[in-house]
Amino acid sequence: MTKLVECVPNFSEGRDRKIIDAISDAVRGVADVKLLDVDPGADTNRTVYTLVGTPEGVKEAAFQAAKKAHELIDMSTHSGAHPRMGAMDVCPFVPVSGVSMEECAQIAKDLGKRLGEELEIPVYLYEFAAASPERQSLADIRTGEYEALEEKLKDPKWKPDFGPAKFKHKWGASVVGAREFLIAYNVNVNTRDKKLANEIALNIREGGRAKKDASGKLVKDEKGNTVKAPGRLKAVRAIGWYIEQYRQAQVSINLINYNTTPLHVVFETAREEAEKLGLIVTGSELVGLVPLKPMLDAGRFYLKKQGKSAGVPERELVEIAIRSLGLDQLSEFDPAKKIVEYNFLKPAPLMSMTARDFVDEVSSESPAPGGGSVAALAGSLCAALSAMVANLTVGKQGYEKVWDEMSQLAEKGQEIKDRLIKAVDEDTNAFNHLMEAMRLPKTTPEQKAARENAMEEGYKKAAAVPLQTAQACLETMKVSLAAAQKGNANSASDAGVAALMARAGVEGAILNVLINLGSIKDQAFKDSHVKECRGLKQESAELCDAVQQAVMKNIKM
Repeated sequence: MTKLVECVPNFSEGRDRKIIDAISDAVRGVADVKLLDVDPGADTNRTVYTLVGTPEGVKEAAFQAAKKAHELIDMSTHSGAHPRMGAMDVCPFVPVSGVSMEECAQIAKDLGKRLGEELEIPVYLYEFAAASPERQSLADIRTGEYEALEEKLKDPKWKPDFGPAKFKHKWGASVVGAREFLIAYNVNVNTRDKKLANEIALNIREGGRAKKDASGKLVKDEKGNTVKAPGRLKAVRAIGWYIEQYRQAQVSINLINYNTTPLHVVFETAREEAEKLGLIVTGSELVGLVPLKPMLDAGRFYLKKQGKSAGVPERELVEIAIRSLGLDQLSEFDPAKKIVEYNFLKPAPLMSMTARDFVDEVSSESPAPGGGSVAALAGSLCAALSAMVANLTVGKQGYEKVWDEMSQLAEKGQEIKDRLIKAVDEDTNAFNHLMEAMRLPKTTPEQKAARENAMEEGYKKAAAVPLQTAQACLETMKVSLAAAQKGNANSASDAGVAALMARAGVEGAILNVLINLGSIKDQAFKDSHVKECRGLKQESAELCDAVQQAVMKNIKM
């Protein structure tokens, strides 16, 4: 999985277009990062930048943006409606895919340290990067804002985590941290009454509403504070409002942890509360971008609700989510633009071809795509056929006991299929990188050494990719076995064909491993790969035989 991190730095400038654009250009100048959104506000005098990329990329981009702001923003003349204490007021890092919260917290600490050392500014860490519970809350750290900062820095209790405990009148101080992905989400209701939308919000949000006694008076605790009756959903903040542009009210929601409360649960709960008030939810709206996972989870939820298998292709899950949540009611929902990971899809020229064009390309005089790519394609077809058999079992009478198992099996097949589809292009890419290493200059001793090292790594990569293909083909053969043994008997022959394709994939990939090992000097690497290949070859033969035996039990002659 590609490692992706979102970074959402907020800068205290929302009016001067030159400064806003200069910070944008600083971000765009960093490799492996995409600037996905720039949202300036004149009233708040604040601009929110959304960038996504590799962990190292976003960390560097955040620093370069701060460095540019350090040159251009003067907090001593700043005013705006939004709370703030520094030129780069807050900079959270958010895990998107393939990255843990702990890794994001370390990125925040690395950036904070660099800001403190190189720009000599006070930096505080918050949320998951905080050094102590007292500093987890951004609001607590920012109390008093920029105007109170000079005195605050004199208090040992508020010594910065990085940088000097010294007031920098042009900059102020920055708060850097790690948090969960925040999904800004609006649920549309068929009313123009803001109060009714707010009633839904009060019932679903975690903070709930003020508790009242039987006489309608507010309930107070022993300290005189109003007691709250919590709402139904954890990690959800919400209010109701009316949007004149849409001529309908919305429940405006901040979903601060979609793993705690999934997107589809928010939608369904809002729909339940709307029905109690005689309202109908007409759709919903995602503001900004959304990670892929909550969309896939929603797609699976609605398919299962229909009694269908959730083991369908990824694009179908996304489409089901869009339709079920009504995400296209107010405007077009383009997954390529709205889903974070889809903004970082790597080119896949081979798998973008038609089947005819791919076969023609294989048949040409070019050495790639070759056997490794074909082996990966064979394995992907096994996974596809196995998922098909499982899907044809779900919902069919007489197989009720295995519906859930077959749905999970189909999901597994889809996951392996997607991995092997990527391997089709990855195998050719590995070969092309090896060819690039061979073309390196070799005139001087230094050039020869560099070329030899590059070729050694190139051959290792060219062996590693087909080994991963063989491993994945073996995984999918296990899926075909389960499909043959428990799946729809009328599709047993498809499971048999699947296993044969997977065996071809295993053995074909192994040949591509072995042919590259002969050019590798690292004996330990060679020995481990040969041993692995022998095991894969033997297990695949046994599995394939087991599948064929299971298939033949279902074939009447």
